This record gives sequence, C-alpha cells and structure tokens, in this order.
Amino acid sequence: MIPRLSQVETTEAIYLQFIEALQKAGFAGDLNQDYANRIVLSTDNSIYQMLPQGVLYPKSTDDLVLIAKLADESRFAEVKLSARGGGTGTNGQSLTDGLIVDISKHMNQVLEINEEERWVRVQGGVVKDQLNRALKPYGFFFAPELSTSNRATVGGMINTDASGQGSVMYGKTRDHVLELNSVLLGGELWSSKPISDEELSEIKQRDDRVGEIHRLVDEVFTEKKDLIDAKFPKLNRCLTGYDLAHIRDEAGRFNLNSVLCGGEGSLAFIAEAKLNVLPIPKFAALVNIKYDSFESSLRDATDLMEWNPTSIETIDSKVLNLAMGDIIWDTVSAYFPQEEGEPEISGINLVEYTSDDEESLRADVARLEEHLKSVAGQAGKSFGFSVVYGAGEINKVWAMRKKAVGLLGNAKGQERPIPFVEDTAVPPENLADFIMEFRKVLDDRDLAYGMFGHVDAGVLHVRPAIDMKDQLQESLIRDITDEVVALTVKYKGLLWGEHGKGVRSEYAPEFFGELYPELQRIKGGFDPRNQMNPGKIATPAIDGAELLKIDEVPTRGQFDRQINSDTREEYKEAMFCNGNGACFNYDPNDAMCPSWKGTRQRINSPKGRSSLIREWLRLMEQNGTDLVEEAKRVKASSFIASLPKRIKNTLAKKKEEEYDFSHEVHESMMACLACKSCVGQCPIKVNVPDFRARFLEVYYGRYLRPAKDYMVGSLEYMIPWLSKFPAPYNWAMQNKALKAIFRKHAGMVDSPTICTNGLIAGMKARGVEFASPQLIKSLNEEQRSNAVIIVQDAFTSYFETQLVLDLVDLLSGLGFHVLLAPFKPNGKPLHVHGFMKAFEKAAESNSAMLKELDNTGVPMIGIDPSMTLTYRQEYGYVIPEKDLPKVQLIQEWLSNQKDKLRAFDLANRPTTEFKLMAHCTEKTNAAPSIRMWQQIYEMMGLTLDIQAVGCCGMSGTYGHETQNVETSRAIYQLSWAEVVNNPENKDRLLVTGYSCRSQVKRIDDQQLLHPIQKLLSLLKDK
Repeated sequence: MIPRLSQVETTEAIYLQFIEALQKAGFAGDLNQDYANRIVLSTDNSIYQMLPQGVLYPKSTDDLVLIAKLADESRFAEVKLSARGGGTGTNGQSLTDGLIVDISKHMNQVLEINEEERWVRVQGGVVKDQLNRALKPYGFFFAPELSTSNRATVGGMINTDASGQGSVMYGKTRDHVLELNSVLLGGELWSSKPISDEELSEIKQRDDRVGEIHRLVDEVFTEKKDLIDAKFPKLNRCLTGYDLAHIRDEAGRFNLNSVLCGGEGSLAFIAEAKLNVLPIPKFAALVNIKYDSFESSLRDATDLMEWNPTSIETIDSKVLNLAMGDIIWDTVSAYFPQEEGEPEISGINLVEYTSDDEESLRADVARLEEHLKSVAGQAGKSFGFSVVYGAGEINKVWAMRKKAVGLLGNAKGQERPIPFVEDTAVPPENLADFIMEFRKVLDDRDLAYGMFGHVDAGVLHVRPAIDMKDQLQESLIRDITDEVVALTVKYKGLLWGEHGKGVRSEYAPEFFGELYPELQRIKGGFDPRNQMNPGKIATPAIDGAELLKIDEVPTRGQFDRQINSDTREEYKEAMFCNGNGACFNYDPNDAMCPSWKGTRQRINSPKGRSSLIREWLRLMEQNGTDLVEEAKRVKASSFIASLPKRIKNTLAKKKEEEYDFSHEVHESMMACLACKSCVGQCPIKVNVPDFRARFLEVYYGRYLRPAKDYMVGSLEYMIPWLSKFPAPYNWAMQNKALKAIFRKHAGMVDSPTICTNGLIAGMKARGVEFASPQLIKSLNEEQRSNAVIIVQDAFTSYFETQLVLDLVDLLSGLGFHVLLAPFKPNGKPLHVHGFMKAFEKAAESNSAMLKELDNTGVPMIGIDPSMTLTYRQEYGYVIPEKDLPKVQLIQEWLSNQKDKLRAFDLANRPTTEFKLMAHCTEKTNAAPSIRMWQQIYEMMGLTLDIQAVGCCGMSGTYGHETQNVETSRAIYQLSWAEVVNNPENKDRLLVTGYSCRSQVKRIDDQQLLHPIQKLLSLLKDK
C-alpha cells in the first residue's frame, strides 16, 4: 500500500498569522499557503530551490500597501517578502524562504498609452510582449529586448534593470523608466521621477521614510561622488542594482529610480511604471554571417561594429545544432544554407540594421556585404552570409535565437548546460580574449558548454554542462565562479552584466569595496529590519543580516538526488525541467499550455506540474516507496482484489482524515488538457501527458477512479457496438434529465452523438474494401501504385462519419485506390487517463495489425492529428522503434502527390482564399506539416493562410468533463471565439482537429469543415 505523503514542511506560525491578518484587513487578492503553490514557486530559472512560506497574489496597489504596512508592524518583524514577476531569473533573484508577492496574476493591465507624448503607463505584472502588442497599433515599442520577452514582466525587468539584444542602441530598462509608483515598507505609496534640486529639498524635509531615503541617497552621492566615478565601470551594461553612478541624470536632476531599478525587490514593491516608448523602425535587415570557429566570430564582431549596425548577436555551434534539431528550425533553415564545399558552421554573427529610410538601410547593408565579400576566405573571417529583409522574417530568426537559450537545457545526458556564471560583461574589445580564458577554465575540467550573447555589448552567456544531482560536480559551482570573478576583474568587467545579482550578491562587497557600506546604508533606509528580499545585493548593517552565498543556498540537484536513479529515469520527462518558464507564454494566440492561460494558476503549467512531480517523487522515496516497482504492482493487481483498499482510502480522503500531497498533485494533473503543446514547444521537451499518465496509474492504484474515466477509456471499445443501434445512446446523450445525472454523478456534461449514417454502409456503397496483406497482394499494378490506406480513429469514424466518406470521395476523385484499415482501438484515451496496462495492450494489438499493412509498402494515413501522432509518440514508449507502424498525417502524404493535385486547377472558383486553424498537437509536434496543407492548396490553385490561434479548449474529452467545462470555455474565448465569429471569415475557416470542430459546434453552433471537405466541395462545384 502506498503511504500517505503527509510529511511536508508546513507554513510557520508567524506567516499563518500574517496571512490571517491580511485577510482581516481586507486583502482582495489570493492567499496561498498550500504546499503545491509553495513548491511551484520554490524555483525559477536558476539552479536554486527555496521553499517559500506562502504566495500572495495582490489584486491592486491597495493590496500591496496592506502587505507593506502590515509587515512593518513590530509583531511581524521576522516576516520576509520577495517580489516576483515572470520567475525567469537565472540567479535566484525572487526566491525566498519567506512570502512571495506575485503581481503577475492580477496586476497585469496596460493602463494608458499617450501617443502624442510617447509614453505608456502599466501595472508591474504586464508582460513585455503583451505591452509591445498593445503599442504596435500606435507604431511604438518598448525597447529593452529579452529572450524571455513572452513571459518576463515589466516589474521584473525593472527589478533586474534588464537588457538584451540591441542594448548598445537602446540601453537598459532604467533608460526608459520615466516614473515609478512604488510601495515602501510601511505602506507609503511614492511616485518617483527625475526632480530638480528645489523639489528634492522639499522632499528631504518630510519626516517619514520618503524623506529619509531621499536625504540618505543624496548624501551618499554627494559625499562619495569621486569614489563612485572610480568604482563604477564605464560599460554599456553599467551595473544592476543600487546604481549610484546615475543618481543624477545628464541634466543634473536627482532620480531615485536609478536606485530602485535593479533593486530586485529589496527596496520596494513596483506597482506601476510610466515608460518611454520608441517608434518602431520602418525597415529592418539581418545579415547572418557564418564562421568556421567560434573564436573567429567573436574576434570578427569587433571589426563588424565599425559598420554601425543596430546590434550584433553571436551563437556557437552547440546552440545552433540544438536549434537545428527543434521544430523552430523549419522556419529559418533557408537563411543558413550549407553550400557544397563549405566548412561546418561553428559560429554565427547576426548583424541587424534598422532605419526609417529604406534606401539608407540597403546602402548600409550593401557596404557590409562588400566588406564580407572582400575578406571571405581570409583567416579568422567568415566564409558565407545571407541577408533577410523585413521584420516578419527577421523575427523568425530572433525567435530561433531566443528559443536557443532554452534549448541549451535540452542537451543529451545528465549533464545539462546551466546558468550560474552566464552574464558577465567586459569591454567589447576585451571579449574575445576574456572568452578564450573563460573557455580554458571549463576545458581544463572537461566540461561541455554552450555560448551565445551580445558581442556588441561585451556580454556573452556561457552555460557549463553540469549534473547538479552529482555532489562532486555541484562543488564545481564555487570553483568556476571564483575563477570567472577573477577573470572579469582582470578584463575590467562585471560579474553581473544583465540578469541581476540574486544569490551571486555574495561578491558585491568585494566588487564595491569601501562603497559597499554605503549600499548597506541605502538598504537600511528603505528596509531597516532586512525584510525585503533579504540576502540580495546588500544587507543593512545589523546583527544577523548576511548576504546569501552561492554554495549555501539549496539547489534543485540536492533535492533531486534524493530520488533513486531508476525513478528519475522513469519520470525524466519531468526531471529535466529547468524552470526557463517558456510555458508561461502570455500570448493567447500561441498554443503553449492552454490550462495555464485559462486558469492563470502556475500549478497548472508544465513547469508547475514538473515541480509537483519532482516533489512527489522525492516524498515517495522518503516514505520508502519505489515508484517503478509500484507501477508494476498496480499493473499486476486485480481490479476486484484491490477494490476494498481503494474504497477505504477514498472514504478517508473524503473525510480529510490525513493530509496527502498526492491530492494536490492530482488536482493539477486533472486540469491538464493532454494537448502535448509542451512536448513540441518547451525547449526542454517537458512531456506532461507522459508523466501525468504515469502518476494517474499509481494514484488510482490507491484511490477510486471517477466513473467518467471508465466511460472515456472504454469508449473506443464500446462505440463500434453502440453504432449498430445508435438511437438509445444518442437519446441518452440528449435527454436533459440524464445529462443532469451524468453531470453530477458521472462527471460528464455531455457527449457527441453517434452518426446514424453508418461508415460500413458508406464504404460498401463506394466499393471501398478493408485492407489486409492478402487483399493488397491481389491488387493489380495500377491499383497498388495508387493505393492508400485510411487508418480509422473512433472519433471521426463514428462521430464524424461524413468526414471519412468525404476523404474517400476526394482521394478517389484524385485517382487513388482507397482502402480502409479495420478498426482497432488506438488507446490514446486510455493513456490520457492513466490506464497504462490497458493502453500498452491496445498499442501492441493495434501496432501488430498496422505493421502488417505497413510492410506491404502501401502508405497509411490518419485523419485526426492527435490520434495519428499517437503512433509516433505515445506508442514509442511501448513498441520498439523498428516495430512502429508508419502512419502519416493526411497532408504529409498528400503534399507529395504533386502530379495528381496539379491536374485539378481550382483557381477559377468564386472563393479561393481560406484560413486554416490547426490542431494544437499537430502544429506543435508536427510543425512542418502545417506548411504542407498550404502546399496542397497552392498546387490546386488556392490560397490557405495559417490563422494564429491558441487552443480551442476541448482536447479529446476535456471540454466534456464537468470539472473542466468552465476552463474549457474560457480557453476558447481567449482566441477562437473572435476568429470564428468574425463575419469576414464566414465559409473560409478550415479546421483539422476533430475536438476543435466539436468545440466550435458546441459553443458557437457552427459546423466548420476539414480542409479535405473544402477541397471536395470545390471539386464538386467545378
């Protein structure tokens, strides 16, 4: 029997009292002290893991004021608070063992856009890409560019003074901050901006914390100005956090924001910001330059800067090769051609030009091209290049570069490139020599690594590959960091050039020297008791206040090594999540993790679910449970024999007799749509549906399953029989009284009805035969050369029979000899719900039949993308690769039938332009196949545009389940509803997924066609 997982670290009494006091004071946001939320926010994009006492999600500035006011009371002097935005920090900036204050959930609105004066006012939780989408209609953009721009919040950017690509031209975040509305400890709400000496003098007269900090900061700047000038390096990246060098701006005005920007929440909460915005350049070009060594690309970058580009980025061969293996490479491969006779690409420089004058831009590019041609073949120079024009195409390359950051974490093996010394900054002219010595530090230890970065700013991100689960390898963190610190000093640089200090603040006293006590004074003025993100940047000069140390903060590896290696391997799809947060993509038109977008609960994301599974595995190990063996036991156990125990445990669960962390994990897993967008879009390829299924198998080995699981899991087996007499089933599914019973007791709100026009009769009428090796052998040469086998799935065969018949009609009309594979359960619904034993049996049986057909050489195609991709994904965990049947998506096969398609020109039809809304699983796990639909339409004289939408919210039976129906509809409203109900799209929308068409019919009562059906209707009209 699996022991209950009750041994978790509970929230300390002082924090429970603080949370209770917040509630009584009228806190309107969310208060979470549950273990699941705490675990999920115990990590960020760094190597560290710190369990917070709870998570606060303020709804407004008033809530922030309540938090800060209450924390300043003497009874809560021990309460620690840490602000958190997107959680993308690589140095543990927002991690804490106190309370996390996450403003991204509710305080995420663009409040005001002033087109005339070119500024915008936003709440701190607004995501960078979200802001730029709002600004785009006005022709503006917020300049600091980040690889995490689709999930990094403006508040987080301010707190780390973030910058990235193009910083030489556009500067850092603080260069664009006009005003900040901050909440100080004690509850004072203060609006800071550049002020005159007269204004400063008036503020300094105030007898409160506002007056105190203005007096203090001005005094430090005035008294230590010469020392500040000497200590602060004159670099593009300058210094993040307590930026004393810029307390006075170029006009001589006092600006408190230079201290607050980069403060990492150690001084105040950033509630709102007024930001300067810039006009979007009208024209852009990107020159992609190839090198035979990474050193050559680095050294040549210094020369390239003489050609005055907007930015220069570099990528090494390791990062490039990882990108080449990802779905994103399909969008940019044409820009990195490998010509015959060329050396292997070992380094790339991406040189961007932007301008409002096209002629001027092209002239700049032409001059660079001439230079590149003149030096081609010389030692240390490039051997080839390509030029891309237009923001749309250029953004594809930048998207590849951005994703490459995360892809580094997906290297093979236990050693994974990790961030811990990755954002050093040195003068650009010193970069190549600095990196060569940096590489020697790693080479001497036989470590692999990946490099990328902003060579024009002297910042290169270096990520050594280390297995943090290995205690000996973990010790390298200290050795390598100390050596890199010495190197940055040698080359007149900074250890913290881009991503903030966080845990690496330990080196601040050494760097600042005699200025460090002044930083302590500033910290003490804002936060005298060291409650605001303590241990980061600086501490007040009080007893017990110390900076964190890089080898004293708990790491993920220390927790993960408590799980045995066999279990880690079994759940590797969760174990390798590195917290990069790509699943927190805000974009409603992006397929990545619809359950996160629909609930805004971080526990309902791939990162969240990976964190929960890791902790579940660790706790199970502590309780003496070997999960690999447990899964075997569950598979081997009899349903009847295990029933009494499961009934007993379920009754105890309902009575809440004892806490079990498994229930919190279960709640998160049941909110997952199993759409597999994470598998295709996560740089680490976190596969939630896989480890979700494994978890559910073990969980339901202890507790009773809901009735709906048995209904869904057995559907593929029952439906062929139900289809013989569909009337009773359809009546039951449409009867209001029965639907109410199903909703309450079976957990299903509804179900689609079985088609009354039977598939078998339709096939017989068309002369279509069931495929078998014997039948195929009997075909004549012409029939065999034109033969194709349709592989059935339960949903289209029985709920959308007409689609199957339409596919037969289209293919027959194009001249193909169509055969139908006998129906066998695919097993995907079983996998989704964790019936692993039954799924394995279904996969083995179905594979055996399909493999026999595959061996005949006749191509096989599946209709529904999700079911079809199961053959190459979920089946791969059960069936040896050599025995997997090759079942193609329709478009993967049909796009290669060029002669037959081109024989039918439909260009003279009244309507020739259509829009495709692809299934999430299809567009994220078989991305190149979406373009194939366009090719098919193009060959027949039609135009097919890909409509940018996220998830429809259905995904199998998810939207039919009582517990998910509201979230399902919320997801649909995020992107699909507007497109479906746009009058301009009438009769033009085409949908590949069964579940997507089902959702549109349920919610908007519209029947959208499959791309095949539209082609058939156009052929019939011809």
